[in-house]
Amino acid sequence: MYTRAWHKLRGDPVTIGAFVVLSLIVVITLLAPLIAEHILRATPEQMMRTPDGRFALLKPPGPGYPLGTDDLGRDALTRLLYAGQISLFIGFMVALISLVVGTGAGMLAGYFGGWIDDVVNALVQFIFNVPFLFVLIFLSVILRPDVILLTLIIGFFGWPGTARQVRGVVMSVKNLEYVLAARVLGASDGRIMVRHILPNVVNIILVVAGFDVAGAILGESALSFLGFGVQVPLASWGNMLSGSQDMFRRAPWLVYPPGFMIFLTVLCVVLIADGLRDAFDPRVTRVK
Repeated sequence: MYTRAWHKLRGDPVTIGAFVVLSLIVVITLLAPLIAEHILRATPEQMMRTPDGRFALLKPPGPGYPLGTDDLGRDALTRLLYAGQISLFIGFMVALISLVVGTGAGMLAGYFGGWIDDVVNALVQFIFNVPFLFVLIFLSVILRPDVILLTLIIGFFGWPGTARQVRGVVMSVKNLEYVLAARVLGASDGRIMVRHILPNVVNIILVVAGFDVAGAILGESALSFLGFGVQVPLASWGNMLSGSQDMFRRAPWLVYPPGFMIFLTVLCVVLIADGLRDAFDPRVTRVK
């Protein structure tokens, strides 16, 4: 299965290109401290000065300020790099939480059925019927969460979709002949789920993970844009966009970079997830 999927992916330049671009974004953001110290020679909160000693307030892109400065004289490129660390951390950690909780819940519900399935489905339906954005705003106002707590809150609302996908696959696989044979030979439920059923849901997990990353980045950006997400002085792409919305006419260079990075990152993640879905689908003989 994996060999066939790899050969299909190799023939899909869109997915490969998206993976290369996303990898570059991740590497550059991880190297933000080194780039800021040795190349840009600035820190996220440092107020830059002009050669004559004045604070470099709202300087347009130019020598010394590749993306200009904000209303406090901070270098926009330095903040953009550090903001990427926060936004990507939230995206990938939310996906991890969603996969761990959703995969576990979905496998238990699909394999055992009965009251376990009823409980998991009740939780899934409850979370699906809760207005996601409204609850996030409410919790953000009450708790004023840090990055970790914000990640946990978004992750809590992300796992039901994964659980529902995994549950459907498990229910279709658990009665196949090789699973029944393993049960007859005395294999425990845990061994059957890990060794015989889990490999069949890996492809679903990989695809769902991509959409979870994209959804988390957009969710954090929306909250930060509304002023309820990542709190200053920490920078994220969302709160950089929020902080610059009132200066669109005076300093448009502060608006476009964070918006572009959100767009580019989410686009790459969605293209990768779509490519993986086609690659693992045996009904698709050629990736588009």
